[in-house]
Amino acid sequence: MLVAAPAFAQRLEVSPFVGYRGGGGIATVNGSPVAGTPNGPSAGAVVDVVFGPLQDGIKVELLFSRQQADAHAHTIYGEPVATRIDVDQLLVGGLYDLSPGRIRPFLAGGVGLTHFGTTEGSSLNFTVGGSAGAKFYANRHIGARIDGRLYVTVIDATVTGVCGGGCVIGFRVSPATQFEFTAGLVFGF
Repeated sequence: MLVAAPAFAQRLEVSPFVGYRGGGGIATVNGSPVAGTPNGPSAGAVVDVVFGPLQDGIKVELLFSRQQADAHAHTIYGEPVATRIDVDQLLVGGLYDLSPGRIRPFLAGGVGLTHFGTTEGSSLNFTVGGSAGAKFYANRHIGARIDGRLYVTVIDATVTGVCGGGCVIGFRVSPATQFEFTAGLVFGF
């Protein structure tokens, strides 16, 4: 039995992008309080590698995204200072093409790490991300990609437990959520 692969599919795709990131909820960086929501331009790249038969549309995805924004941090003495905050996301996950062809909508998700850095310190936190978008192919080797992404980063987490005639476990998580809209090129190999 012969199965035709989608005419515009490649085994490896590299997609550099630019965009805008917003949201917030970043309360501290390495114990230093941060005020203000870091909104602003972002840039990065996505690498997709086909996993399984090409026609299934399943890919392993690696994403790196960086944002630099202005915020207000507090020094160890409690004094507010204007600072530059770097927000880097590195996620690994999967992408599923919803349909084959020149225009290909998709859903993607992943897990990884977010690095928040200021002149006062930095932190590394667990992150879950998801996205929806579409790819538009001009030919088999070049196209365009648009994405809407949501990042949920665990800033602080606490687990408590009590036992006595049974056990109860409680979780408390403080997340930071950010959204990102991006556009870029797709290079297929």
